[in-house]
Amino acid sequence: MSDARQLLGMKGASGTTNIWKLRLQLMKPVTWIPLIWGVICGAAASGNYQWRVDHVLASIACMLMSGPLLAGFTQTINDYYDREIDAINEPYRPIPSGAIPLVQVKLQIWMLLLAGLGVSYGLDRWAGHNTPVVFLLALGGSFVSYIYSAPPLKLKQNGWLGNYALGASYIALPWWAGQALFGQLTWDTALLTLAYSLAGLGIAVVNDFKSVEGDRELGLQSLPVVFGIERASWISAGMIDVFQLAMVAVLIGIGQHFAAVLLVLLIVPQITFQDIWLLRDPVAFDVKYQASAQPFLVLGMLVTALAVGHSPLTQVM
Repeated sequence: MSDARQLLGMKGASGTTNIWKLRLQLMKPVTWIPLIWGVICGAAASGNYQWRVDHVLASIACMLMSGPLLAGFTQTINDYYDREIDAINEPYRPIPSGAIPLVQVKLQIWMLLLAGLGVSYGLDRWAGHNTPVVFLLALGGSFVSYIYSAPPLKLKQNGWLGNYALGASYIALPWWAGQALFGQLTWDTALLTLAYSLAGLGIAVVNDFKSVEGDRELGLQSLPVVFGIERASWISAGMIDVFQLAMVAVLIGIGQHFAAVLLVLLIVPQITFQDIWLLRDPVAFDVKYQASAQPFLVLGMLVTALAVGHSPLTQVM
């Protein structure tokens, strides 16, 4: 079990000396899933995705760009700049344990970034974009990833701003990339996904519970540090639920009543698991909560995307 945690980049991982396993651990594959799913949602929201070989290959390439390459870049650069915090919270991780030299980490950061940007440029060429929309999204997302982790801005020092930047990167950006690849990204959809990203802010707070000790010691103002663990767990749950319920109102507003009902049915088990795991002990049960509740969150995203893609009120004007 600890070996699987090591490969996925999860808390409680075992140690290893295999350089490729260490590289994979830095990239935290467990974090790729929401970005890959975001691409699927964006493709669905475009209303133009077809089950053709070229569309399937293009979507796989977009998932590769969003997940393993650019999310891998994000996680690696975050570990690089968080090595002092990780030495307190997770000393077994590749960098604080000394298992991988910093020069190798820097090389990995650059290789993942350049590969991700290269794939994004190729996707724009395939889609025939006059403006390289996917490339610009990849470049903008990479910049947000950098300022999230690196000084002097280091957005993660601010609990609200940093967590929203993380939530938007995991929900809005891959959605935009998938939609722009197969259709056209519109302002109404962009604003909708930015609002949905506020639910992602709540999810991002969950990731801060495991780092409270190191964040407090080094002066990072994460929400669990600022408000305390119990209050932060209620804030996290509230953000996730309120903004998903806001999406229910949006779906009703665009005439997608069946999708609105489905979304409500997917929110109910999330609230249940919040009561069982998140609100009871978020430090001990953070992984169990995310494993049980997040599948319903991402299914709700897909329901919303399909509804948007098939509503005449959200088509390009």
